[in-house]
Amino acid sequence: MEKLMKKIDTLIHAKWIMTGEDNHHILEHHSLVIQNKKILAILPSHEAKQKYQANKEEHYSSHLITPGLINSHTHLAMNLLRGFADDLELMNWLNHYIWPAEGKWVSPEFVYDGSLLAIAEMIRCGTTCFNDMYFFPEATAEAAELAGIRAHIGMTIIDVPTAYAKTTDEYFRKAEKFYQRYKQHEMIIPTLAPHSTYTVSIANLEKIKRMADDYRLKINIHLQESPAEVEQSITNYHQRPLQRLHDIGMVTPDLIAIHMTQINDADLAILQETQPSLVHCPESNMKLVSGACPVEKLLQHGINVALGTDGAASNNDLDMIGEMRTAALLGKITAGDPKALSAEVALKMATANSAKALGIHHYTGSLQVGKAADFIAMDMDHMETQPIYHPISQMVYASSRNQVTDVWVNGKQLLKDRKLTTLDEKELIEKAQVWRNKIKN
Repeated sequence: MEKLMKKIDTLIHAKWIMTGEDNHHILEHHSLVIQNKKILAILPSHEAKQKYQANKEEHYSSHLITPGLINSHTHLAMNLLRGFADDLELMNWLNHYIWPAEGKWVSPEFVYDGSLLAIAEMIRCGTTCFNDMYFFPEATAEAAELAGIRAHIGMTIIDVPTAYAKTTDEYFRKAEKFYQRYKQHEMIIPTLAPHSTYTVSIANLEKIKRMADDYRLKINIHLQESPAEVEQSITNYHQRPLQRLHDIGMVTPDLIAIHMTQINDADLAILQETQPSLVHCPESNMKLVSGACPVEKLLQHGINVALGTDGAASNNDLDMIGEMRTAALLGKITAGDPKALSAEVALKMATANSAKALGIHHYTGSLQVGKAADFIAMDMDHMETQPIYHPISQMVYASSRNQVTDVWVNGKQLLKDRKLTTLDEKELIEKAQVWRNKIKN
């Protein structure tokens, strides 16, 4: 008697599957079995076809399947300021261009429209989860819910009045409200997001630490991004920014330290002792001439380094595939070693390491049985990526974001054959042009 086939939600057949486990093993002609938003099995395709009957079946005959990319640091709504102020040093860029523009234009509508535009771009680049830091977080959360993407959304705290809040106490009240609204959400995770040590007082940073401990939240902060920031801290407080945070107990595995281009031996010792995660944003750091994070040295010392794009106002894109390539190449120059920061390591920074930084590695960041069905398909059958000896090398060093054809988050398809399934591309472009006309005029 013929054996009954097990009914499942989705069956994904692929030429290659890179699971994202430490050995970077590539499975050829294998299939993902998806049931109830999770990976039920990974097995050879001929076995999967005999064993399972799927409601939906996809054949990626020339594709590489990888875990979804995780953008560990963004300012999504700043997509509406892409190209607004280019070719400037960090503090000049912030003080004379970005902060004045934000003061005039940032609103819930600005953040919602900018976040949708950014999320659409990220999905088309293979991003399935992002970690954001900006104002009006409810607007970003609503955009993420509409799109169906995973979102870690920072509750911004800064000792500067903005369109979002006029006093630091108001920032804290709004953070509390946002946390209470989203604390049980499946796809949206609140985090605390003090801007930096030069825009938030130690007293308020201590208050942030207490709130993070009470609610078990991650803390995101721009830290030691540029030489000027470190010099200012030494002049004003006789300490480096990392040491100031360490003194109040904030440097723990729950800290996400963003940029960290300026690291000396004392900093390295603190990082080894306390084990926070760092987020490397190479393209933004290069463009603003902020410096280069010594990624290879950090990884050798057992420190988790994730990957992010920063905002599109300083990058000027949210392309994690391009960011991986830049990270790998810059890492070699910084270390003076062509073996430093391989393609496999760059991909791990954008997947498993980023998941670890966000505290979600138990359910995403790699393709394993029981984890969420968060994955992307890249068509490698392009002239620009032929011939293929090593699929991961081709992905990182030769592929473009336009080769991402399909994106799945939590078992739901958000991109199919390069077409967004949850967002209207034409409408997003029209809204972006409306904002451009407002801001330019």
